[in-house]
Amino acid sequence: LLIKKGIQAKNKTNYWLAMFIFFCSIYTAPWMLGFAGWYDNQPYRNIMFYVPFQHFFFIGPVIFFYTQAILNPAFKFTKKEFLHFIPGIIYLIYVFGMFVYDVFIAKKLYFYNDGMDKDFDAWYQYCGFISMFFYFIISIKYYETYRKIIVQITSNADAVLFIWIRNYLFAFLSMLLLKIFTEIFFTIFPQYTNYVSNWWFYLLFSLILLYIAITGYANAVQTKIGFQLSVFNKKDTFFLDKKEIALTTNEDTVNFVTANFKDKNLPEIESWKIKVHKIINDGKLYQNPELSLSDISKKLQTNTVVISKAINQGFEMNFNDFINNYRIESVIGMMQDGAQKKSTLLGIAFDCGFNSKATFNRAFKKNTGTTPKDYLSKNF
Repeated sequence: LLIKKGIQAKNKTNYWLAMFIFFCSIYTAPWMLGFAGWYDNQPYRNIMFYVPFQHFFFIGPVIFFYTQAILNPAFKFTKKEFLHFIPGIIYLIYVFGMFVYDVFIAKKLYFYNDGMDKDFDAWYQYCGFISMFFYFIISIKYYETYRKIIVQITSNADAVLFIWIRNYLFAFLSMLLLKIFTEIFFTIFPQYTNYVSNWWFYLLFSLILLYIAITGYANAVQTKIGFQLSVFNKKDTFFLDKKEIALTTNEDTVNFVTANFKDKNLPEIESWKIKVHKIINDGKLYQNPELSLSDISKKLQTNTVVISKAINQGFEMNFNDFINNYRIESVIGMMQDGAQKKSTLLGIAFDCGFNSKATFNRAFKKNTGTTPKDYLSKNF
């Protein structure tokens, strides 16, 4: 279903989620098929031995690239990204080598003469878990960096923070914690360590996977703001759209992302403050619910670095809060003119550039210290 949706919507995020669901689904196969008697009967036993079902070294990178694909439309899978799959490919070669030796050279069970599936080797299980946990950490770091960037470049940050991303990452974390809990439990109570006892682990694992699959299918969101970001490299670069080129050799461009936009003094900052205020106020740009830093920089015929510093250093606010303040002032102005007698508060908020009730209420209380309804009842 996800692949079909990806083809129809031309959204590659669906392909990454489909791969994640596939790898997690076949992860449960040895346990399910084992209960069906496959380990006890031929030729099924050889299928279980020689077909790798548990791909820990693939699951981690896939979840990381899925995160990037959702948050960054500029993300492309290149040769550099392919390197993340090398450990998984090496494991596949390792299993294939044992298959070739047993079937075509020794012509008997040599590597599998102990009757154990190599997917359950302790070294592979532990290394695979470490790999998945590592990719969870860098996925969280990628999302947190995105959150810091987004409030600096767009006025509708709440709409593009994507609660789904946070939810699926913590659902993935719960899968990892479930594995840790299971290992600890069986260490403390070894008498329960058997094939049947794992039923509870795989049941809970499958329920979490179902949540990710169904919710992910319904939440195939993707941001429109592209950027270049490496979680392994401090010299990050950034661009707002495909037409705007990041100046990767410019020190200011690097700090623009990494230092929260407050790194260097901007010459003639008061002059830029006046220009920014005038064009936003006179042109009522705040009424655009998707107003971005790039929109203002283009109108003032400068770059986003200059405008971001003028707002952050001059007004001591991030871009999202800065624009929302104009919207709140506009809402209050419309209240003073009696607009609430002809329209709802939400209608007024939408006219002033807000795109959701929750964002409006949160911004209004942050700005005035009270809710819109309380403010209206006390002052009008």
